[in-house]
Amino acid sequence: MLLTTPFVSPLKLQANGVASASASPVSTALTIQAAKQLTGRVVTTKANKTVGVEVVRLAPHPKYKRRERIKKKYQAHDPDNQFKVGDVVELRLSRPISKTKHFLAVPLPPRDTRRKSQLLPLLQSQSDQDQDQSPPPPSE
Repeated sequence: MLLTTPFVSPLKLQANGVASASASPVSTALTIQAAKQLTGRVVTTKANKTVGVEVVRLAPHPKYKRRERIKKKYQAHDPDNQFKVGDVVELRLSRPISKTKHFLAVPLPPRDTRRKSQLLPLLQSQSDQDQDQSPPPPSE
């Protein structure tokens, strides 16, 4: 008989009921697999401690093979009612909280929309030119 969970590697059940991986020492350690994570935008906050999150993904069309946007709406747990409509959140899989809620909403840091030139530090020659172009201090 084979026991599996979504988070650990499969274990084999022996006749006496004791679970073991296998005889080799390499596979005796359990490997942790990644849980499902989704990113979406909050579309509704009407329910208490619950947010509706719309997740958009690209998938190929079955006949035309062109990628199309597929939207799906998930209900996620928001214990502090901290999210507003339009916030971008990450959905982490958790235990079932209610009939429709199986995800926990986690805030994502806002995307930095500044240009790369603003993010990179100035080169030495550029900083020297900026100092040369600055007007001299006013004399008294």
